[in-house]
This record gives sequence, structure tokens and C-alpha cells, in this order.
Amino acid sequence: MPLDPLFRPVRLGAVEAPHRMLMAPMTRGRAEADGTPNELMAAYYVQRATAGLMITEATPVSRQGVGWLGAPGMYTDAHVAGWRKVTAAAHAAKGRIFLQLWHMGRVSHPDFHGGELPVGPSAIAAKGESHTPLGKKAYVTPRALDLAEIPGIVAAFGAATRRARDAGFDGVEIHGANGYLVDQFLRDGSNHRTDAYGGDVERRTRFAVEVAEACANAWAPDRVGFRASPRGTYNDMSDRDPAATFGRLAERLSALGLAYLHVVEGLPGSMMHTPGAAVAPVLRKAFRGAFVLNGGYDAAKAAAAVAAGEADAVAFGVPFLCTPDFVARTKAGQPINPPDFSTLYTPGAKGYTDYPMAG
Repeated sequence: MPLDPLFRPVRLGAVEAPHRMLMAPMTRGRAEADGTPNELMAAYYVQRATAGLMITEATPVSRQGVGWLGAPGMYTDAHVAGWRKVTAAAHAAKGRIFLQLWHMGRVSHPDFHGGELPVGPSAIAAKGESHTPLGKKAYVTPRALDLAEIPGIVAAFGAATRRARDAGFDGVEIHGANGYLVDQFLRDGSNHRTDAYGGDVERRTRFAVEVAEACANAWAPDRVGFRASPRGTYNDMSDRDPAATFGRLAERLSALGLAYLHVVEGLPGSMMHTPGAAVAPVLRKAFRGAFVLNGGYDAAKAAAAVAAGEADAVAFGVPFLCTPDFVARTKAGQPINPPDFSTLYTPGAKGYTDYPMAG
């Protein structure tokens, strides 16, 4: 399969990308202790600025949303100032960059919050462990959010969007995937509420839609993307009917006029693959904006997906992580660097900004 389909321009809301190879969001844990982005992070994004669009690592919208060591934030003026240096450097390198907005919900830990419980839609603990400031510990049972608290969390996403605009980003992506708070509200395995935010599909999608509305109102709908993982099991997630849940979500997000819908549904053989019927085609039909796929693609498979109309663009994670010049190497038919997974979240430049360019 020729790779030509990947190298055609594509519109992602307000952003015109010169090609269809996007950089997927990847948590790397290199921010300062208070969540402020630094010069090392700026260097990392500059190296990868040839991506059609860079989507940053997940970034908490509030102190309550924190739960990962070394993650950057977007809820203080210092965070804005730090990110402004990153976006300025990325734009000087002719890159395009969206900030991924995050709230970890139930998969945070009291060690991040002075002993207070993390929050979730329901008091249901996830199986697994948190890497806390005091070491690896089992996830705890979260505190179920009161109805009166939910508007404040929605507003935090809107406030972070305004900060992202002020910090020079080209847009934001809502992290509605991988078992974090937005995803926790969506799926019936983690959401057992009986009020306006739980029960049937319409009520379980309400929180995600309100977050998307808040972000769109804070900036513009065509500056907002949304990432979902309909069949993902990471962070102990499940849903009895993902096609119905996420199909309805896609319809509601489409009505808002968002820039794109970014769907994680791993190809067979990839680490993100979950057995069962694919849901992405259902979402593709339901969402009128740009449609992005992610999950185990190489360039050939991505080009085939674009050529077949399965997606408008494909987001790559590991290839951009280990190969800053992934786009140029793809054009030249050159192999990527081998990834060093032992340095995914370790401090410093090793395994972060020291991967070689082809030259």
C-alpha cells in the first residue's frame, strides 16, 4: 500500500495539518514537582514538531485531578508560563500542538491529596496500583462525587481550556479515555449512579458532553478534540454495550461541532487490542468532524485506514516517542529507533530527548 494518503493535508477543526501522521498523547513524567513544564519538555516537543499535530501528555485541570508523579498541570499561573515556553518553541519549529486535559478520578490516591480520598462517579475501586509519592500502593475506594460538586469539575475543564489558549496552544483535547474520570462516568462498570449522571446511556454521557461544552464555550468548538477508548480495559474498565454507549457519545459530540474525535481501539496483535467487535466504525458514522484512530498502527496500516475512509488521520505513540523524526523517516522508508520502555517515566533526558535522528 503506497503511503501517499498519509501525506495529504487534513483539517482538524481550526487547524490545517500538513499531513495525517499525528503524535498521540504520551505521559512522560518530566515536569517539575509542582507540575510546571520546563525547558527539557520544550526540547522534547520541538524534536517532534514535524508531526501533523502534537497532542501533549495528559495534564490535570485541577489539583483534585492529580495522581501521577511528574505530570504537568494547567491550573496555576506558573503552569501557564511554563507551557507558554513549550508552545512558543513548538511554533518556532513550525509545529502545531494541542493540550490534553485530564482528571484522574478514582485512579489517583490519598498520598497525592493529603490523605483525602480520590473522587469518582461511584464508590467503586479499580483493581491495580498507583505510583504515589510514598511508593506503589493499591488503588483505594474513591469517594462518590456529590451532585453539587460536578459543575465545579466541569468548570475546571473550561478554566484549563482558557489557560491553554492563553499559553499559546492551538487547541485542547479532552482525555475521555483509559479509565480516567470522564471515562469513569461513561462506562457502566464504573458508574453505578442513579441520578442525572448515571443509569442509561443518555445520563452516563452527560458529564462528558458537559465537559466538551465547557471547553467549547471557553474557546471555540473547532479548538476542541475528544479522545475515547470504547473497548479499553486499562484501569479496570468495562462497559456492557460500548457500541451503544460510545455511539451515542459520538452523536452528541458531533452536534457540538468539535474539531475531531480520537478513538483508541488497538489493532489485533497490538498491546491495546481487546477481543470483540470493533466499535470505531460505529463512531466514524456517528461523528461528522475529523476522525482519528490510534492503537498499534504502523505507517502502512495507517495509510490503508485513511485510504479506506476508516479515518481522516492516525495518531502514533511509540514511533514518535522513540523516533523524533518519524515523519521524515517514513517518507524515506527508513526504520524507527527501538524504544526503551524502562525510561518512559524516569527523570532526565535519557530515553526522552536523546533518541537519535537519522541525520
